[in-house]
Order: sequence, then C-alpha cells, then structure tokens
Amino acid sequence: MSTNSFSIVFIFQILSIFIFIVPSISAVGSPINIWPKPRSFTWTTPHAIPLSTSFTITSPSHPYLTPAINRYLRQIQTAQYKPSIIPTINLTTSLQFQTLTVTVSDITAPLSHGVNESYTLTIPSNTTSGTLTAATPWGAMRGLESFSQLVWGNPARVAAGLVISDWPMFEHRGILLDTSRNYYGVDDLLRLIGAMSANKLNVFHWHITDSQSFPLVLKSEPELAMKGSYGPDMQYSAEDVKRVVEFGLEHGVRIIPEIDMPGHTGSWAEAYPEIVACANMFWWPAGAPWEERLAAEPGTGHLNPLIPKTYDVVKNVIKEMTTLFPDSFYHGGVDEVVPGCWKADPTIQKYLAGNGTLSQVLEIFINNTNPYILSLNRTAVYWEDVILDGEIKVNPSILPPATTIMQTWNGGPNNTKRLVSAGYRTIVSSADFYYLDCGHGDFTGNNSAYDQPPGFKQTKGGSWCGPFKSWQLIYNYDIAYGLNETEAKLVLGGEVALWSEQSDPRVLDSRIWPRASAMAEALWSGNLDEMGMKRSADATDRLNEWVNRMVSRGVKAEPIQPLWCVRNPGMCNTYNPIF
Repeated sequence: MSTNSFSIVFIFQILSIFIFIVPSISAVGSPINIWPKPRSFTWTTPHAIPLSTSFTITSPSHPYLTPAINRYLRQIQTAQYKPSIIPTINLTTSLQFQTLTVTVSDITAPLSHGVNESYTLTIPSNTTSGTLTAATPWGAMRGLESFSQLVWGNPARVAAGLVISDWPMFEHRGILLDTSRNYYGVDDLLRLIGAMSANKLNVFHWHITDSQSFPLVLKSEPELAMKGSYGPDMQYSAEDVKRVVEFGLEHGVRIIPEIDMPGHTGSWAEAYPEIVACANMFWWPAGAPWEERLAAEPGTGHLNPLIPKTYDVVKNVIKEMTTLFPDSFYHGGVDEVVPGCWKADPTIQKYLAGNGTLSQVLEIFINNTNPYILSLNRTAVYWEDVILDGEIKVNPSILPPATTIMQTWNGGPNNTKRLVSAGYRTIVSSADFYYLDCGHGDFTGNNSAYDQPPGFKQTKGGSWCGPFKSWQLIYNYDIAYGLNETEAKLVLGGEVALWSEQSDPRVLDSRIWPRASAMAEALWSGNLDEMGMKRSADATDRLNEWVNRMVSRGVKAEPIQPLWCVRNPGMCNTYNPIF
C-alpha cells in the first residue's frame, strides 16, 4: 500500500469514527424520549396535541391489567411532568387526545418466564385517539409505560404522529435485593417493584434470608423467624408476601424467592442449633489463614447435610415457599459453602475421616433437596458455585440442564461461558459489572485495608469487588460477550444485585437508580446504535431526563451529571479516551 493510500484510508477511518460518535444535531434537546429506548420508534412529523381533561384508556377486563390501566390513567392525568429541558415542539391545538384503546391478543397468558412482552403503540397525527396492541397483558403494561413517558406539561400534551414497535432482547431482566443483612419494609419493596416496572424490568429476585437474619414468618416453621429475625417489627408475614406478589403481578414483575442454603444459614441456628454447623463462631479465627475461615463474612453457620432432621425442616420451608410464591422459578441458593465451617462439625469430621469428601457432603444435600423442588413443579435456580466452586461442588450430572438454571456472579464472561457451554440456561449477575454494593468499602472492623500510607493506590478501596460500578460500566457490559450463537441463546438475561451489608431503606433508591436503569435499557434494546457503535453518549442525555422523571414519581434516584450538563445536552461528552 502506498503512503498516499494509507493516509487516505487513515483519514477516512478517523472521519468515520468522528461521525459515529458525534451526537446527532437533531437529537440534541430531543423533545421527548422513552426509557428504555424502544426497538423501533418512528416519528416522521414530530408534534404534540393537548391531552383532554376527560382522557380515558379502554381495555379488556383483566385482574392485573385493569389495575395497571387505572394506575397509569391516574398518573397521566395528574403528573403534570416538567421536563428538564422544555421541549420545543409544535403544539397542534385543533385537536385533543381523548382515548387510548388497548387490545390484547392472548388475555389469559400468565406472567411467567418467556411470556411475550411485545407491543405496538400508534398515535396518529390527525386524530383524537391512539391504539396500543399487545400480545399479552404484560406487553400491554410495557406499552402503557411507554405511553406515559410521551406525556408532559401543564396542561398536559402528548407526542403525536408516531409508531412504536417494541419487544425485549432478553426475557429475564431483574434486580436482586438482600433483605437479611438489613431489613426493608414492605413499602420499600413495593416502591422498588414500581420503579422496576417503569424501567421495564420484570423479575424481583428476593434474597429473603441469610446468616444474619431469617425475617420470613412461616406457618410450618414459625420459630425460624421468631428466633432468627431481628425482631417482630422486622418480619414478613404471609400477608406481606401476598401483598408483594400481587403488587408484582399488577406491575408485570415476577417475584422469585431465594432461601439460601446450605451455606448462609446461621440464622436458622437460633431455632434449630442441632442442624447448623459452626453456628455463632467467630468467622475468621485469629492467626488463621484465609483458607481456614468459617464463613465468607461475619455470621457463621451452614446446614448439616448429614443430619436427617435437616431435611424435615428444609422440606417444610421449601414446600411453604412454593405456596407463598407462585412463580415457576425457585432459587435454591448454594453459594459460598465454606470448607472451614463443615470441617468444624464433629459429625462431618467423622464422615471425612471415613474417606468422605466435602463435595460428597454437598451432593448429599442436593440429592435430598433438588428432587423435592422439582416435585413441586418448580425449576431450580442455583448460584454457579454448586458446580464451579474450586473446592466444594457437585457432579453436574445430578443437576441436568433441562431442569436447572444457573446464576453466575464470579469470573465475568469466563464463568458465563463455562456454564452455557455445559448446556445450562444462565442468568448473569457478574460482580465485576452488576453488583451495586461494590465500592463502598467493607463492614468488618479492624480492617488493615484501611491502614495504608499516603500514596497507596486504593484500587478496590477496601471493597472485595470494588471499585464502584458506574452506570456507564453497567450500560456497556455485553452479557453474551465471547459466546457463539448457540451459547448466547442460553443466556436468559441478567440481574443487578444489591447486597445489604451497607445498605438499608435510607439508601435503597440511590444505590439502585439509575444504575439499574442502565441495565434495563441494555437488556431491553441493547447498548448499540444503528451503526453498531456503543450509544452511551446518546444514553447520557436521555438518562438525565429519565432520572428527572423517576424523581418526579417519588423515586430518589441519584444524579449522573451536574445541572449544567443537563441543560446543555451533549456538551459534557468527550471524543477523547480518558484513562
């Protein structure tokens, strides 16, 4: 290649990059946006028409869609939303928007994994009515949310002359919240679920119990909460659970419960000390190497798989959970089974002395519980540790991919690859990208990580999974990275996770939002533009507006930029790499 040819090619490549990353002039100060960005949004003649004060939504009757219709109707009629930047868009006052007509193809479709969430929203230019057609009630809810984001102002007006055709890239889009380390009231959970629905997230993974507390009241095992919770004012009753489940259905959000076991069960020992190994012991004995710790963090206790009574209690718990939670997925836990805990138990010591192994102890537990979960017509979900842990793991043959879903949290794309290449459907919750508690330090006292000389590079900042996971990092993550087409089809979706060692209701909203919003768009319509380039620059301006709208709805989402950037769209982007 000649020097001139090389120069021409090089200049063309630079210009191409510049063209792709410079925000479209027409997008700057865009009058209205929807989060997450729809798959197809055609707005050929942008304008708005007034929303009638007698605006109505008509739809078929449905036990959960009807309350959603009423909720959105109230919101649209009363919101009087004021955008961060007042849209400069023509208002056609010769008409008033009177009616949105909702039609549903399969009105009886249950809310379950894989349900069709597609919808088409049409608001013609010269008419007083629009249409929302959806395959299922749950798709209709997604369309109603999109419609609600097209309304702004006082008096209200609605964007017109548009057609939206929309459906999600991934079927599983969720948030995990740990309610054991710190307790969250039911109202906090409902506020979270409501915000999830607004972001078109569809799974609330409720990590209810752990070593620190057992807040769920069970009729079959009442002493677990009576003795293992933080107190009677920090418990969830059956009525509370029903309220959460019903609220989820009215918002198109499935509730998947997790009672972690056999590890993370120290709270069970308050009621049943005989079935819990190493309970109430100091988690990391003085002078002992990390490998000899008794727990992954303060709060020791593992169920003992070698004691028959363990299964009497466990099966009571599992059976009642399936009556409280109707979803077909049941999360069985099995993360962080720590060797030191089981080795400290006399019964297990005897088993090991007879040439047994800790992996065999775990297999005994899985062989006694997994078939029971399946017998209750549930699909079992487990943390990846059950087959990928370096020390204690089961033979994958006892957890067939046909009846098992894995959730990955370690190793980033590498562990996702290991799971799907073994044939497992997989939920991605990589701590490197999706853990919302990271970067806030550690909760152990007397921690030498914080006693460092000036000039020390803080790297993880005392947090095992630090640094803080920014919305940009979350947005740009490709959960199917490095997978071939067949493997990628086994990735069901992802969940961001908020573990609550250092979180409680006071920081719930700001820890989750808008970072979970970033995942919501990436899993709904992707993080690439039409040219295949990352669209985080475009997303920044849209996310600023979405944060403003969430706050107007009572969600205390944290800001992502100073107000100057919000009022000067695109001016806070950069075309140069920052290291």
